[in-house]
Amino acid sequence: MKADGAKGKNSTMRVLITGGAGFIGSHLIETHLQRGDEVRAVDNLHTGTAENIEPFLSNPGFEFIKADITDWPGLAPAAQWADRIYHMAAIVGVHRVVEDSMKVLTSNFEGTKRVLEAACSGNPAPRVILASSSEVYGFNEKASFAESDDLVFGAKHQFRWTYAISKLAEEQLGLAYYLNRALPVTAVRFFNTTGPRQLGVHGMVVPRFVAAAAAGEPITIYGDGAQTRSFCDVRDTVRMLNQVAESADAVGEVVNVGNDREISMRGLAELAIERAGSGSPIEYISYEQAYGRHFDDITHRRPDLTKLFGLIGYRPQWSLEDTLDDLIDGQRSVARSLSVGA
Repeated sequence: MKADGAKGKNSTMRVLITGGAGFIGSHLIETHLQRGDEVRAVDNLHTGTAENIEPFLSNPGFEFIKADITDWPGLAPAAQWADRIYHMAAIVGVHRVVEDSMKVLTSNFEGTKRVLEAACSGNPAPRVILASSSEVYGFNEKASFAESDDLVFGAKHQFRWTYAISKLAEEQLGLAYYLNRALPVTAVRFFNTTGPRQLGVHGMVVPRFVAAAAAGEPITIYGDGAQTRSFCDVRDTVRMLNQVAESADAVGEVVNVGNDREISMRGLAELAIERAGSGSPIEYISYEQAYGRHFDDITHRRPDLTKLFGLIGYRPQWSLEDTLDDLIDGQRSVARSLSVGA
């Protein structure tokens, strides 16, 4: 019988978030503080930013620790304190993978191992949500990807799979801790989460396109623009994560989390231009130009959400248009503020 995954439902909780100053992590902080939960967040600030957590620092229910989970001595006590752990900390972004694939593999896996081992020292053990990625599906040819599908990694240009392999290894490690140590773990495969606080500096496409469209500058597409993705607003993502964590049936499972609307990169650029009322031209460059070496991109990525929606009642509320409008407004608000202060 599966371990109870509903601990803390309808009551306040103590929540530990690794990678808490990052994009998704900071939204998890916000959601749980709004619920009245106590939150501790740890982040080394290599990818996350202090600006992401600044609004929460005055909240008495929040504590931030600047540390790297691969060697943070406070990890075990924090895990013992927690009712729920969201393990979001990881090295992410195609540029980071290309630049330091060895660190991606070792840091992502070692960090996850330390979190899982620390969680086992809790009495009772906390509910654990592990962040994985749709990258693990690789070159799957199906129109939409289900958790039971084969994972297809190409033989050429093997460095390209560094991030995917690190995430798949984390999933397998989490499931091993569930099977061998009865740790209540769920691995969630994110499909292109986007929204406020996401940075384009690591290669994330939506903030890059939005920044260019809002400023009327050229939008640069890598490749031919025919590749497709399915984008989910982070505000929907964190609500789905909370419900997955409350589901006892999700314990010991791998679950897709996202929105199943699919759009090409060319279509995304055109939509960003339309929503911004922009005259931005669209330019195309090769992957070699973008990353400094050959890169095999995945042609399409759309989640099958049958399993997710069998576990939770929440459905995505934010359309891609809503998200783009919000991001464009935010981008222009910042630009106006800078202009006034100049």
